[in-house]
Amino acid sequence: MERIKSLFGKLEEKGEKPLIIYATGCDPDFETSLNYFRLIFKYADIVEIGIPFSDPLADGPTIQKAHERALKSGATLKKIIEIASILRNEFPEKGIVLMGYYNPIFVYGEDKFIKDSKEAGVDGFIVPDLPPEEGMEFSKKAKKEGLEPVFLAAPTSTDERLKLIGEASGNFIYYVSLTGTTGMREELQYERICRDIERVKSVTGKKVVVGFGISRKEHIFKLYKSSDGFVVGSAVVNRIENEDLKGLESLLFELKNAIKEAAEK
Repeated sequence: MERIKSLFGKLEEKGEKPLIIYATGCDPDFETSLNYFRLIFKYADIVEIGIPFSDPLADGPTIQKAHERALKSGATLKKIIEIASILRNEFPEKGIVLMGYYNPIFVYGEDKFIKDSKEAGVDGFIVPDLPPEEGMEFSKKAKKEGLEPVFLAAPTSTDERLKLIGEASGNFIYYVSLTGTTGMREELQYERICRDIERVKSVTGKKVVVGFGISRKEHIFKLYKSSDGFVVGSAVVNRIENEDLKGLESLLFELKNAIKEAAEK
């Protein structure tokens, strides 16, 4: 948790906020995926490495297809942790978070998963289908090992539930900007999202990053004052699907530059 906390602190000194990028591990295969992540790390402050799963309910078609490609290439949770280990050696100061559904973690073994992830240099976990009511034990185990459990808050989360989410989470909470699945959106309900983020912060006392639908510099500009960080996934995975390396770098540059521009205003 210290690396993540330090990252937020260093960026805050410059008036900046973390760019958090998601991509699915082993998409389309182990080696190609590693190279995509190396490019992503040039721009991202924190990287979410997705754990492929056969039934990713919270994800839209873009990320669902990424999971399918990864599984077809022979992806396993062990390989995802290996990717994290390689990237940790190459990018010692950046944040690495594993994001995946609970079933593969359960099959792998909770304790073993936490232990192996820590040894690989992982900083924390996001498990979208593990609610705080059922995930408190997992959260305690992760925190005990100095790892960051990140729980999700939604527009529908009540204040009572937000308190529980805040208790279960580490340094920050992932606010899901819309109901439904992941995916790129042209426009977002900026006023409502900003109001909700402020509510989550007020109730939990934690930093709040925003994701789901974030894909353009305009999104960052409009949400910059309220959000403590920005998660981009589908727009990145879309370019990986199309093998558009140039387009991916262009997007990453645009997003990182948007944060720097917003910080200067």
